Amino acid sequence: MEKVRLGIIGIGNIGKTHIGNILSGKCPEIELSALADCDPEKLAYARQNYPESIALFDNAEHMLDSGKIDAVLVAIPHYFHEKYVVEALARNIHTISEKPAGVYTRQVKRMNAAAAKSKAVYALMFNQRTNCIYRKMREIVQSGELGAIRRSNVIITDWYRNQAYYDSGLWRASWGGEGGGVLLNQCPHNLDYWQWICGMPVRVYARMGIGKWHNIEVEDEVTAYVEYANGATGTFVTTTGDIAGTNRFEIDFDCGKLVSENGKLTMWKSPVSEQEFSRSSTIPFAHPELTVTEVETDGKNEQHAGVLNAFAAHLLRGEPLIARGEEGLNELTLSNAMYLSAWLGRMVEIPFDYELFYQELKKRTDLSKYPFDLSTLEK
Repeated sequence: MEKVRLGIIGIGNIGKTHIGNILSGKCPEIELSALADCDPEKLAYARQNYPESIALFDNAEHMLDSGKIDAVLVAIPHYFHEKYVVEALARNIHTISEKPAGVYTRQVKRMNAAAAKSKAVYALMFNQRTNCIYRKMREIVQSGELGAIRRSNVIITDWYRNQAYYDSGLWRASWGGEGGGVLLNQCPHNLDYWQWICGMPVRVYARMGIGKWHNIEVEDEVTAYVEYANGATGTFVTTTGDIAGTNRFEIDFDCGKLVSENGKLTMWKSPVSEQEFSRSSTIPFAHPELTVTEVETDGKNEQHAGVLNAFAAHLLRGEPLIARGEEGLNELTLSNAMYLSAWLGRMVEIPFDYELFYQELKKRTDLSKYPFDLSTLEK
């Protein structure tokens, strides 16, 4: 095939973003062939605003069975990512899903099992992996240029949302509608690049503010502490309640530091490791000489369109994906562990008790303002 015929399930906010990118020519190797949504108003919007050549379906399975698509993008509420990823992969239709991979890790394990049985490709929309700064940070970490990681700190508090945002839909900020708050809605990308660059921790402790700054039933503030197998530590702080938020990612190493903030990546580098300097220096209060530089990158940050272009290039020519679907387990493991730690009030080991997490989540979905029976997903 010369182009990938793509269908999109979901004509909501993010679905429209992808539609706009494709129709504006940002994804030249993708042809938007079909759209599916169960909401008549969204289908009516599509009829009025998109080309007649795009087939419209009020049933996603009908679109998957239509023969009109080679691949599908799943862009619907979090709980239902699993259903349609599995449905598509069972039909050997190449699949890319919006973040998060699912709401709880057992869903992701089932999706990964379906991908292993399928002849189709499974990918995830982790668009922050296209950001030149995070790609460069990962490159530096993997090169060993600054030695081993000692500590990492993510402060991502520029997700400000007002009450009107949360009031715009009953499903928003509910255990039954979204499955969580800032961690599951805004932060999957941040959790993903954190683990993509620094690796996965082995222990997590978290505290959450449930409706601390808004009239909602889920968390709008989180502070988490993690430990790694090599003794390194990390913190993750996020909220939707700060009007003057911060977006900063700092990694401290044996031989220096990296800081991403305000669209720049800065490196502090020592000619020797801290351990070597500490052992060899005989002068009290001495400090190794540090070279401070702004790190050059390739400047590319292609975001959603870049992920779709890589997906198409992989299908057409075997080029690398931005993120394989199986990788979604790590990000969701982090957020699930943070929730479980906050709910139980103690440190949680990774891997954690997946059944315990499910039962704790079900307690909350059963009492949600947007009630949802989790057991329907387990059938």
